[in-house]
Amino acid sequence: MSPGEKLDPIPDSFILQPPVFHPVVPYVTTIFGGLHAGKMVMLQGVVPLDAHSRFQVDFQCGCSLCPRPDIAFHFNPRFHTTKPHVICNTLHGGRWQREARWPHLALRRGSSFLILFLFGNEEVKVSVNGQHFLHFRYRLPLSHVDTLGIFGDILVEAVGFLNINPFVEGSREYPAGHPFLLMSPRLVPCSHALPQGLSPGQVIIVRGLVLQEPKHFTVSLRDQAAHAPVTLRASFADRTLAWISRWGQKKLISAPFLFYPQRFFEVLLLFQEGGLKLALNGQGLGATSMNQQALEQLRELRISGSVQLYCVHS
Repeated sequence: MSPGEKLDPIPDSFILQPPVFHPVVPYVTTIFGGLHAGKMVMLQGVVPLDAHSRFQVDFQCGCSLCPRPDIAFHFNPRFHTTKPHVICNTLHGGRWQREARWPHLALRRGSSFLILFLFGNEEVKVSVNGQHFLHFRYRLPLSHVDTLGIFGDILVEAVGFLNINPFVEGSREYPAGHPFLLMSPRLVPCSHALPQGLSPGQVIIVRGLVLQEPKHFTVSLRDQAAHAPVTLRASFADRTLAWISRWGQKKLISAPFLFYPQRFFEVLLLFQEGGLKLALNGQGLGATSMNQQALEQLRELRISGSVQLYCVHS
């Protein structure tokens, strides 16, 4: 892409906010595009051994200091009692509403955690370390939320902003394939073993950031003979995304090209009988055919190109 060349317009739903690693608390950041149903925020961290009281995660309607902004969802784990619990509430017009309390908090001093906030149409669901913990019905419009604030006794390792898995029908349960730890960015090429092959229902996740001067990005699946029956390739020269067969045949994928410099991306591959489905940044983009025997013989996921990786999981 030449200097000064304009990017093609991309729907907001295709744009993902990059993760943040090791932010200093208190930490306040803008949520790109605000919150909407189907969005998720993932928080990884550690409760310090010397944590004395509490920490809080606030989904705010603005970031002003005075007057204090409304808080649509206040998530407040407390450790200062013999029975750790969570308080949830809403701040509106400078006044706290009726608080809701959840006991049996599965967080302890000195322990690491993964908290996932899944925002639906009428309520937010929260899981702690992969287990559903609570749900909280909105008291303010979700569309008003544009800021995330983290405060208190907490060491934050990573904050991620994601969309729900489009392969899961509805949004009643936590999307399969998402609650996996982010890692500090690493360069490619990268190889990921698939010792048991792939089976129907299995999801491969690749999350990363496109480098400043990208040339190509490739995700290939290889069998025991190092053949690649199927490859997903993004070409930055002509801004196309395509499936590449073992024999080099190209099948273009009709979708906005979202692999631009310094933009975060997420690739999901769902394996099912007869082939695999593709989603980019939470948007389903169809499928490609592949027989079950070929899927079972796959042994390696290989990623190459002009990207940094934050998560690879199968």
